[in-house]
Amino acid sequence: MRYLNIALSKGRLAEVAIELFENIDIDCTELKAAGRKLILYDETNKIKFFLVKPADVPTYVEYGAADIGIVGKDTLLEEARNLYEVLDLGFAKCKMCVAGPKELMGKLDSIPNKRVATKYPHIAREFFEHVKNESIEIIKLSGSVELAPLVGLSEVIVDIVESGKTLKENGLEVLETISEISARLIVNKVSLKMEAERINRIINGIRGQI
Repeated sequence: MRYLNIALSKGRLAEVAIELFENIDIDCTELKAAGRKLILYDETNKIKFFLVKPADVPTYVEYGAADIGIVGKDTLLEEARNLYEVLDLGFAKCKMCVAGPKELMGKLDSIPNKRVATKYPHIAREFFEHVKNESIEIIKLSGSVELAPLVGLSEVIVDIVESGKTLKENGLEVLETISEISARLIVNKVSLKMEAERINRIINGIRGQI
C-alpha cells in the first residue's frame, strides 16, 4: 500500500487539521513535533504529511505530489488550480473585500480606471473585470495594503478582512464583499479515482465533525 500524501499549510490551519485527523484515528504524533522537518509520517495508516507555504498547497495537490490538502479559500481563488474542492471546513473564517475611504461608500462604480492595491491580483482582476465589467490597474503589494489609499497609491484595496479593526483604525471601510473565506479540504482529481476508498474515508470522517 502506497503512502497517502497530505499537504498542510503551516500555522493555524495545520493546528486545527491535526485535531480533525486525530478524531478519525490518524496518528499525528510526528506532525505535532515537527520542528524543522517538512515530511512527517503516520506509519500505521501509511500517511505522509508535507508542511508547505499556504500558496503552495494547491500546486502540490494539482500536480499529484499531494493527494489531499487543507488551505484557505483565498488561496484557492488566487491560485485557480485544477483540483476538487470537496469540503468547507468552517474554520479560519473571514471575507475577501474591496475596501477604501468611507467617502467612496456607494460611489465605487463611479470611479473610472481605478487603481487597486492588493496581495491578490488574480482575485481583484476576476472581480472587477468579470463581475463588475470594469477595467482596472492592479498594484501588487506584499505588505500592509491599507497604506495604499492613504498615500494616494490606489483608490481602493482588495484584501482579507476579519474583524475590520485595522481598516477602521486607518479610516477605511468595506465597500463590497467579494467572497466568504474559510479553510477548505481539496483533493487531486486522479487520486480521488485511484485511492477512492481511503480518501473518501478521510473526507467522510472529517465531514462528520463539521
